[in-house]
Amino acid sequence: MSPDTPHLDPIFGRLTLGDIPYHEPILLITFAVVALVGLAAVGALTYFRLWGYLWREWITTVDHKRIGIMYVVLAIIMLVRGLADAIMMRLQQAMAFNGSEGYLPPHHYDQIFTAHGVIMIFFVATPLIVGMMNFVVPLQIGARDVSFPYLNNLGFWLTAVAAILVNISLFVGEFSQAGWVGEPPLTGLAASPGVGVDYYLWALQISGIGTTIGAINLVATIFKMRAPGMNLMKMPVFTWTSLCVNALIVISFPFLTISITLLTLDRLFGMHFFTTELGGNPMAYVNLVWIWGHPEVYILILPAFGVYSEVAATFCGKRLFGYTSMVYATVSITVLGFLVWLHHFFTMGSGANINAFFGLMTALIAIPTGVKVYNWLFTMYRGRVRFDVPMLWTISFMLTFLLGGLTGVLCSIPAADFQIHNSLFVVAHFHNVAIGAIVFAMLAAIDYWFPKAFGFKLEPFWGKLSVAFWTVGFFIAFLPIYIAGFMGVTRRTQSFDDPSLQIYFVIAAIGGFVILLGVVFFLIQLFVSIVNREKLRDTTGDPWGGRTLEWATSSPPPAYNFAFTPLVHDIDAWTDMKERGYRRPLDGFKAIHMPSNTSTGIFLSVLLLAFSFAVIWFMWWLAALSFALMLVIGIGHTFNYNRSFHIPADVVARTEGERTRLLAQQG
Repeated sequence: MSPDTPHLDPIFGRLTLGDIPYHEPILLITFAVVALVGLAAVGALTYFRLWGYLWREWITTVDHKRIGIMYVVLAIIMLVRGLADAIMMRLQQAMAFNGSEGYLPPHHYDQIFTAHGVIMIFFVATPLIVGMMNFVVPLQIGARDVSFPYLNNLGFWLTAVAAILVNISLFVGEFSQAGWVGEPPLTGLAASPGVGVDYYLWALQISGIGTTIGAINLVATIFKMRAPGMNLMKMPVFTWTSLCVNALIVISFPFLTISITLLTLDRLFGMHFFTTELGGNPMAYVNLVWIWGHPEVYILILPAFGVYSEVAATFCGKRLFGYTSMVYATVSITVLGFLVWLHHFFTMGSGANINAFFGLMTALIAIPTGVKVYNWLFTMYRGRVRFDVPMLWTISFMLTFLLGGLTGVLCSIPAADFQIHNSLFVVAHFHNVAIGAIVFAMLAAIDYWFPKAFGFKLEPFWGKLSVAFWTVGFFIAFLPIYIAGFMGVTRRTQSFDDPSLQIYFVIAAIGGFVILLGVVFFLIQLFVSIVNREKLRDTTGDPWGGRTLEWATSSPPPAYNFAFTPLVHDIDAWTDMKERGYRRPLDGFKAIHMPSNTSTGIFLSVLLLAFSFAVIWFMWWLAALSFALMLVIGIGHTFNYNRSFHIPADVVARTEGERTRLLAQQG
């Protein structure tokens, strides 16, 4: 602990009434709205007596499908929060000209842009892709669940409580003002003596651990639980991208864990890993965090490429063009993703040779990415393209991603980077890729796999409106940012002196509101579809004519996914099954034995939330108590190794009866 730490209250540590931002009207209004929504939700759940159902079927579930759905729900909730931050920033920048400071003071604006980056990367994009992988991958490889179901439950709840910790900072204390990467010396005690950086560090640490254990789980699942006959070169492309992504997570996320741990030690115990005193070096943190940070870009985008591959093949009515080259391109991106991190600081003075190497690696990674784009285009060529909502997202992606890829190549040139480094041009490029590839892919995936998850399709009219407004809004919002950045306008700026720049930020703000309408239409699509679910119900189990194995189950799938283990003969396993004359696996029945639900994940995660909150505010009694309880629950859970449930005998009997009936129908 720093020697400058003030006198601590024995109960509340350094938390005082002054840390409640009751003097900030924006935060007070936000708190009131959140409180009202929360009370309404609690009242509705109590009135309809749903607490027991939620606890049994969702909160304590170890079913990979329900955990995947909860990841996606968490991401959608945080998307609303992150988009609100983006709108506030754009409004501030559009107003803060000609001597005006706008409506956000600098300390508040800095917290908003930091929270926006953290939320969109760690609590929107990451839960979306992890949720989709959780739901889809075991179904695509013919598995009944993931390798470690209890660990899967814990991974989700760690991510959820980390998101809660970020939102607590909105109403108790403050959030970091040092940017989403958290680079020293801005995150050191001298520059940030408050609790904002501590909230940031603990939220990222908890979510990073949750993501890492989830990745270990999925790697083990893909390697050890594939259906008979499904060798690596017969796996669906989405499963291939998931394997590469989770391998990236397992290798790269420990770098994030290490860098955050060392920075936490700097702040808590006065160490000097990343200071200029006693041999520390801030650039050591920058290197460590970007060794994680640039693989993270591919961690987010590779599953998006997998989604587009599944969607393109399905809605063009033909096999994906160049399956083998698509796999090799995915693996190439995975390897090259570890060799590009230094392009984030070409200007730090590493020397021409190092800059040239990392510039060349960054340019090389564009080649396998371009291969993928051509594969999707050739899949569309001479295909019977159906312009359903998932396919519209895919086409929009190819239009926007082209711009993002070309500007990325420009950023890879060290000489050019000296002009655009730390400018709004880089911000526009990153959002070009993040929105045009990652967000569009996950919205396409939600529409594509929604009938598999719930048994009814999403209403297409509002979905098409969402595609249109997201796409148009993106270009309105970020083309002016490209221009301003190329003119040298720096990022993270709260106000401006040059009035000629204002028009760019006004247009960008308008684009932000158009994107907001796209999100609203997406939420309306969900609401309308749920209300009209009987009209939209799918009776075929395969509404799109999917080609891979997840469509070989009912919609929604049973808890055990497959009563009869599929036997895979071809890349497009489900299409191959239909061509062989049957629509469901009919052989390979094994006794159904599934793990029981667990409350360990939610209890451990809540206690970790209490522990981190206590350490942030120096409430050492609460930290000690919550840590001790975590040990007790963790040790206690180890004695539950044999807890599981069997599917009831009547379900097994119906399953065997279905097999007999289907065999009889086939003659």
